[in-house]
Amino acid sequence: MEHCTYSTDCAGCVTEGDTLLSIENVNLKYGDHVVLRDVNATIKDVHRRCHVQGQVVGFLGPSGIGKTQLFRIIAGLNKPTSGGVYVNTKHELVQAGMVGVVAQSYTLFEHRTIFGNLMLAASKKYPKNERKDKIEFYLKSLGMEGYGHSYPANLSGGQRQRIAIIQQLLCSEHFLLMDEPYSGLDLVMLEKVNKLIADIACMDDLNTVIVISHDIHAVASVADHLWLLGYERDAAGNIIQGARIVETYNLIDLGLCWQENIQTRPDFVDFVRHVGDRFRTLR
Repeated sequence: MEHCTYSTDCAGCVTEGDTLLSIENVNLKYGDHVVLRDVNATIKDVHRRCHVQGQVVGFLGPSGIGKTQLFRIIAGLNKPTSGGVYVNTKHELVQAGMVGVVAQSYTLFEHRTIFGNLMLAASKKYPKNERKDKIEFYLKSLGMEGYGHSYPANLSGGQRQRIAIIQQLLCSEHFLLMDEPYSGLDLVMLEKVNKLIADIACMDDLNTVIVISHDIHAVASVADHLWLLGYERDAAGNIIQGARIVETYNLIDLGLCWQENIQTRPDFVDFVRHVGDRFRTLR
């Protein structure tokens, strides 16, 4: 169904297309301990008139709630006890490598140049005659042009993150999964990371960046949809084992995405406060 969140131009005219990734009844148990319970979420292709618009979605939750386990299941690195994660319009069960994974460590081969690292990644997806052009395209697009002959040790943390992202874009499909990308960042660097995430999404309509984090303000600043992971309680007020999706937020419908200086708007501040208050009831 088409809807318009902004009246100033066609940027607000949005429709939803095919399902790109679905998490279906995912459960995870270790013995008698339930970690995740009936987790469900659907990421759809967002079409924004007059724009190339990929998706940026966030899975939020307090520390220790099971976000890392969900991260690894979405990436195809771990299997759930039951249920599954399915990608693209063919509804394929996710396998390792289908979803690009950018972990907090930004792992790169230290003995290889940046170009050498990226060539290894590109070789998994592109024919030999296309690899150099693809690498140069991503280096230029993400502001790393001219760093191909450098080594990882010569890069700053932010630069390493960009190279790790390019690495995953080269060897996976249109999905990029980021684990706590804001950890330890100051406000300036946080804003740069969010601009980077938005730029990646806008490279292709199918590009989908999935951010796993506990940082409500940061994720809400860049996402178009959010899922809140937490515990439910029984009638007596006791926590029910196993975290699940307890709230879903469509920031397009709320008019809280694709806006410059969104963090300064009173309705955004109120939204972040609301989610923060919800956090305190989830653990």
